Amino acid sequence: MTRTALYTGSFDPVTNGHLDVLRQACSVAERIVVAIGVHSSKAPIFSAEERAEMLEQVCGPVLKAQGVELEVATFGDLAVEAARRHGAGLIVRGLRDGTDFDYEIQMASMNAAMAPEVQTVFFAASPPVRPITATLVRQIAGMGGDVSHFVPALVAERLKAKFKRQ
Repeated sequence: MTRTALYTGSFDPVTNGHLDVLRQACSVAERIVVAIGVHSSKAPIFSAEERAEMLEQVCGPVLKAQGVELEVATFGDLAVEAARRHGAGLIVRGLRDGTDFDYEIQMASMNAAMAPEVQTVFFAASPPVRPITATLVRQIAGMGGDVSHFVPALVAERLKAKFKRQ
């Protein structure tokens, strides 16, 4: 049986921090489902389709090089339900700091109560990517700043094009 992990997020946009977590997750899974959360309360800058395309193009080669299969999907319900649908026994989460830990440990506890068969695995962000958040990247890009240190080159290009059109 293939060990499958689910990595959820908005990925709006995918950042070097997301890639860092995915690289680490390759040590515990043979298949990783990157699940894009689509919620009507959020107004993303990239459509779910655009985010999926960027994730496949950016993350696919990284996972393939480590012998891990990538699947990109969307979900609009509970992460544990998405994990069950995709046959994932693990939910992968990245931690940048204590604030992330406080939030994520609560989520992991609630998820464990709802789906004891799904385990949450935490990966500490590597020091170079620790301060990166998709929110900050969007803000910097929206103000015409250079985000090339925070996102893969393809994503930086897409952000530049997206904000040029607005």
